[in-house]
Amino acid sequence: MFVSINRKVFSDAVLIAARFAERRAATLPVLSCLLFVASDEGIKLRATNLETAVDLKVKGVCKSKGVVAVPATVLQQIASSLTGEGDITLEHTGDTLTLKSGSSKSSLKTLPYDDFPSIPFPESSKSRLLLSGMVLKSLLSSLVSCSSPSTVRPELASVYLSAEGGVLTAVATDSFRLAEKKIPLPGRGTQGKLLIPAKNAAEIAQVLPDEEVIVSFDEHQCAFVGSYGMFVTRLTNATFPDYRQIIPKESVAEAIVLRKDFETALRRTTIFADSFQKVKIGFEPKTKKLSLYARNIDLGESSESIPAQVSGNALELSFNHRYLSASLSLAQSESISLTAAGAGRPVLVRGVGDSSLLYLVSPMNQ
Repeated sequence: MFVSINRKVFSDAVLIAARFAERRAATLPVLSCLLFVASDEGIKLRATNLETAVDLKVKGVCKSKGVVAVPATVLQQIASSLTGEGDITLEHTGDTLTLKSGSSKSSLKTLPYDDFPSIPFPESSKSRLLLSGMVLKSLLSSLVSCSSPSTVRPELASVYLSAEGGVLTAVATDSFRLAEKKIPLPGRGTQGKLLIPAKNAAEIAQVLPDEEVIVSFDEHQCAFVGSYGMFVTRLTNATFPDYRQIIPKESVAEAIVLRKDFETALRRTTIFADSFQKVKIGFEPKTKKLSLYARNIDLGESSESIPAQVSGNALELSFNHRYLSASLSLAQSESISLTAAGAGRPVLVRGVGDSSLLYLVSPMNQ
């Protein structure tokens, strides 16, 4: 194999692909490698950890064909050190890959590539969605933090996607809070449901380009395909809970506040949160205020009151302040509404005028 690639193109491709190589000691050493493939179809760079995989198209000149597997960590370090303009050449001879860039030259030991697994692709071509990469990566990255960090219940450690009626609904929950976001789809035909492991969704969201992406999936795999190549993740083999059943249908108190006011007051109040990160929220319809209170026996206490449109009954609930803060990063509107179903019941947070967001957070024991 003998190829020539622009330094920046090479560096960007290696740094992306290296994220998908196996980082731990693997029973199959080739999984810790990047696979360069030079053929009539051009130059490709592949990596997989059997959970996720990447097959990148790399712009360059293929002077002779071949396949070579190189340790990802070494290539990653080389790619990070490249500066300036110009090309880098890769020439494979025997069990050595020689990299030349300007006056520098490196020789890397290669590994046998025969055991490198093929990159899986969903078998069904009917389940396909066309989405903006920018919208998709924003959707995934905003929801993964709401999934469970524990894999005891794999369905809760995943992001749930459902395409139906021209709308894509994304949901994540860790059983203490739940976030739902909806985005319109260009076509109404495709329907389907899939569960993407949250850690895989986070990894893919960081590397998706802004261009249009074809999301193709079956029961076991999901591929994100574009002009750049494709990213693939395995799917969670579980059933996402029927979360609609836990969304309260009635309310006893509601407050509408400016998002910035609530965010500022919450940030100041949480300085005095206790070891359980508890903050009390009070609905005060008589004074038209939403109050926040926190107390730490070692630091002191703090109370805040912000103007609000409050309706219903007076009510006080305690929350983990991190869960409340997470709702603010999801809301895009200037004002948010907090709707309470009663003592010990969850609170719904929505963006005023934004029907695409629903955030549910359960209170703590008083």
